[in-house]
Amino acid sequence: MVDRVLVTLDGTVRDPDEPLLYADDIGALRGDGVFETVLVRDGKACAIELHLARLRRSAEALDLPDPDLGQWRTAVETAAKEWGSEREGMLRLVLSRGRDSIGSTTRAGSRKPGAPAAPTAYVLVAAVAERVQTARAEGVSVITLPRGISVDLAQNAPWLLLGAKTLSYATNMAALRFAARMDADDVIFTSTEHRVLEGPRSTVVIQRDKQLITPPSRNGVLPGITQRALYAEAEKAGWDCRYESFFTADLITADSVWLLSSVTLAARVSSLDGLRMSPPECADEIAELVDRGIARTWSGADWA
Repeated sequence: MVDRVLVTLDGTVRDPDEPLLYADDIGALRGDGVFETVLVRDGKACAIELHLARLRRSAEALDLPDPDLGQWRTAVETAAKEWGSEREGMLRLVLSRGRDSIGSTTRAGSRKPGAPAAPTAYVLVAAVAERVQTARAEGVSVITLPRGISVDLAQNAPWLLLGAKTLSYATNMAALRFAARMDADDVIFTSTEHRVLEGPRSTVVIQRDKQLITPPSRNGVLPGITQRALYAEAEKAGWDCRYESFFTADLITADSVWLLSSVTLAARVSSLDGLRMSPPECADEIAELVDRGIARTWSGADWA
């Protein structure tokens, strides 16, 4: 049983212990690239078409070459097959701008811009972290942290790439390390107006009775694929699903708060800023709706 699978965009299965990136890859030098994280379950990549569509949107936001989705599909299918169906896997699609272009030099020795570098693109599958099963079963302890931005910033400053899934994840990981020092599992970011944004690697959804609410993408949050799967199934089951801004205080008064992501799927917030949050009667139903929504994507069903 392999512990990692690495496939390049030409369909070649590579040795994951052999070097792949050059030292001057712009993704490593500047975080200039995009990625997607996908759950592999029963040997299939969940919701892959939605992830590919989001990869394309993120690439467009960064002025990267338009991804060849056919090549990406083939690489993903190859990687998932190599991983097998006996256990879940975490599959990453990584696309960077490629190597820093060398170009030509002038007589004075200064560098001229060269031809655009070929993008770096690959698919990597690894084991799902142990924390994932715990989060699904027991929930997560969360603290709220200010992101220091306004909900209007995404529309007023598109060059900040809010809502794109870029390789520049240093801030998100720093927030998670800070949460760990505070004996918490995860983070919910808030805006300067005290409105709820998202988690470092998740979408926030609150539940009130038979109503689900998540912040709209115009607030600068990444459109959530797992959240979309939940909404598709929940609406069929009679839930009222909304995209609305809400405040930090609404997290406390909600019947339940959920962090949704492509690998963990549904993690209920069990404590928020030290306040214990009891599970609602519908907790199992919400988790089941997420599972059903993800499962429908395997068959190609039109659930959007």
